[in-house]
Amino acid sequence: MTPPRVRIRDTRRRLASLAALTLVSALAVPALSAAPAAAATPLRTLAAAKGKFIGFAAATNPLANEAAYRTIAQTEFNQVTAENAMKWESTEPSDNSWTFSGADQIVDFAVANSQQVHGHTLIWHQQTPGWVQGLGATAMRTAIQDHIATLVGRYADNAALVSWDVVNEVFNEDGTFRTSFWYNTLGQSYIADAFRWARAADPNAKLCINDYNVEGVNAKSTAMYNLVQSLRAQNVPVDCVGFQSHLATQYGFPSDMRQNLERFAALGVEVRITELDIRIQTPRTSAKDATQAQYYTNAVNACLAVPACSGITIWGFTDKYSWVPDTFPSEGAALIYDENYQAKPAYTAVNTAFGGTPTTDTQAPTTPGTPVASGITSSSVNLSWTASTDNVGVTGYDILRAPGTSGGTFTQVGTSTTASFSNTGLSANTAYRYQVRARDAAGNVSAVSSAVTVTTTTGGGTGGGCGATATVQTQWQTGYVIEPVRVTNSGTSAISGWTVTFTLPAGHTVTGSWNATLTTSGQTVTARNAAYNGSLGAGASTTFGFQVSRPNGDTATASGFTCATP
Repeated sequence: MTPPRVRIRDTRRRLASLAALTLVSALAVPALSAAPAAAATPLRTLAAAKGKFIGFAAATNPLANEAAYRTIAQTEFNQVTAENAMKWESTEPSDNSWTFSGADQIVDFAVANSQQVHGHTLIWHQQTPGWVQGLGATAMRTAIQDHIATLVGRYADNAALVSWDVVNEVFNEDGTFRTSFWYNTLGQSYIADAFRWARAADPNAKLCINDYNVEGVNAKSTAMYNLVQSLRAQNVPVDCVGFQSHLATQYGFPSDMRQNLERFAALGVEVRITELDIRIQTPRTSAKDATQAQYYTNAVNACLAVPACSGITIWGFTDKYSWVPDTFPSEGAALIYDENYQAKPAYTAVNTAFGGTPTTDTQAPTTPGTPVASGITSSSVNLSWTASTDNVGVTGYDILRAPGTSGGTFTQVGTSTTASFSNTGLSANTAYRYQVRARDAAGNVSAVSSAVTVTTTTGGGTGGGCGATATVQTQWQTGYVIEPVRVTNSGTSAISGWTVTFTLPAGHTVTGSWNATLTTSGQTVTARNAAYNGSLGAGASTTFGFQVSRPNGDTATASGFTCATP
């Protein structure tokens, strides 16, 4: 029998079975042959072409503080799972005391980068605060219902958050129920209740049950199968099953993964690989890298072969932030990028399995010229710069902005496929600094340009001034939704109405709108305030949104948002 692939995501905890492992320090990774760079086509593009998502588990600290982490996260993946930020101890550490900063950070990042979000996890026997674990049955049921209603309800109207892990890891290896504090207090009933409460909190989200060591056909996965079959027969809203897939090369690959996914799919549920990583016994060698790459290939192929498999989430993407070495001291290097953000053979394997043609291009584009500002108003500025060059070709630019004339942190505020960009929604009489960096087809990123300082003009006068900034909330092959378009009074006095204009790419058509009246002339769209949201005090804002259809395969979206007052 294949030894169990024990996993723990919270590195502060250890399962008792790990005590038998010999605690030895992980050896330094030796220099290997040059690893491939990124591929000509990002993973997210290849996966979407197959009708799948490719995701990663997001850690909030590097997402906020490391440009290299953010660049890969937004370029390569079209799905995001919060690694820890949505768990009970992170969101409700004490009764009815809520904190959503980490969860909101991940959702906002996903919205800004047209990624879907998978919520993780509502009910789990780990990373649940002690105040919950000690409750009696009635109080525990109330706490679960309140927690789910509040957390799931917070994001129910956000189209980016499409699914939740409702219950997580309810079985022992032999297929019996885990005797967690949930089970000991409430029995098996908490599982069905949690799903029903989650459906009440968000009728549109897909609701999943998730576990590890269920990738192949075995006692544990069969128990999971029987539970899902039973729950659905009782009209419990179990929509999908997650197969974590924390694998290790020394235990072999579960050869019946595809067969197992297919039997679950026959129950009428969506299946997905939710936490994929493949650890090796350190130190790394080229041979171990090759085995790991083959396992990643096998996992992708299994999902591609099953129409009901919606996609794959890798549990992180860089070895720099993997949970594995802290939990398995002699193992690690489980992900597709190394600790220096260099793509490994595992990346090439995933890209190739999705139909890509990887390249060994490692040359970054030249540094763009210093941005030149023009058309400065109280709420917007136009930027242009000398284009970068590259041995393969520049595919786009990231525009970075920092507050003030010095200090502060540069954060990305937009992208452009040309050497120009219009930044709207700025505050009047305020200084900003801008830099630009280029990206090429292989995912290489240039150095940032020198900065230009811009000070917006003074808003105000009768009626004040306004600015508009737009966010692509969600998109698909033949359309997208922009929500919110935030209209802000950037002046010093109240305004009684506003008009936002923007441009649709050729072939795009507005199919619906809300909170504004839209008229179209050619490709120019004019949005005028509704009767109830035209009056805005100084600094106040309102929002509207709209939906657009576009030709199949077209990835462009509306742009050039500007705001004017009567």
